[in-house]
Amino acid sequence: MQRKEILLVTGLSGAGKSTVLKTLEDLGWETVDNLPLHLLDRLLGTPPAEADGAAERPLALGIGARTRDFDPQRIVERLRRMPDDHDYDIGTLFLDCAGSELERRYSETRRRHPLALDRPAGDGIARERELLEPLRQWANRLIDTTAMTANDLAQQVRKTFAREGADDPTLSVMSFGFARGVPRNADLMFDMRFLRNPHWVPELRPGTGKDVDVSAYIADDPAYDPAMRQIEDLLLLLLPRYRAEGKSYVTIAFGCTGGRHRSVHVAERVARRLREAGFSPTVAHRDLEAAPQDSLEGAPRRALG
Repeated sequence: MQRKEILLVTGLSGAGKSTVLKTLEDLGWETVDNLPLHLLDRLLGTPPAEADGAAERPLALGIGARTRDFDPQRIVERLRRMPDDHDYDIGTLFLDCAGSELERRYSETRRRHPLALDRPAGDGIARERELLEPLRQWANRLIDTTAMTANDLAQQVRKTFAREGADDPTLSVMSFGFARGVPRNADLMFDMRFLRNPHWVPELRPGTGKDVDVSAYIADDPAYDPAMRQIEDLLLLLLPRYRAEGKSYVTIAFGCTGGRHRSVHVAERVARRLREAGFSPTVAHRDLEAAPQDSLEGAPRRALG
């Protein structure tokens, strides 16, 4: 049985603990911040809810100067014993930062340092640095956030702690008809009405973009091949960037007039191409069951000369 992974996240106030915990949560970790230390054993002894599916979910515990009964030396002693008391794989991440940068951050946010409520922030930073030294010495991971933005830190956490596939955004590919309005949740939208319309071919009109003869008719448009190559190349360029930025959901929408022919065919083709590239999109056809209607489709397009 695999040992449960536990990560203690600690460090100087203002160094980025909240950013780390939020990023780990996005990666599928269970996170708990500022848990009173006397409740730690109760937390570890409580099985996760079945709805979590989370017996194997790693756990991140945020500990800092705001934690009730905070005692760094006692925490280190407790951490020494935990692998013997439980079947855990325990790591400690310490977030460090230069004092001058922490003072700047406190000045910008107008927050008071938890150890200097009635004194300059610099006094609290110096006191906290001394207080946390046992945890800093114990930690097996250290990140200095002095020169990092919150986004830089989040990306570093993703790179270090993401399990395989855990940081991939949930990817959806959908088709729709402009006659019924554009989808609100689309991140990328492509208008496929430049392709010739099977609706105006009587024997193809009852079919859909999933049918072989309809697909062949659409693919025979002279603009089809170059357009699809460029659309697919663009998606293969952008999706890894979305993943790197930590985007949780990406919806790609393809629209045609009625949402039954061109958009359906293109959505199916693009989903196949993305699967070949290692992505796992789901496919939905919003208006596939809508009744065809000439007045929605406009006048038939003239053949290109």
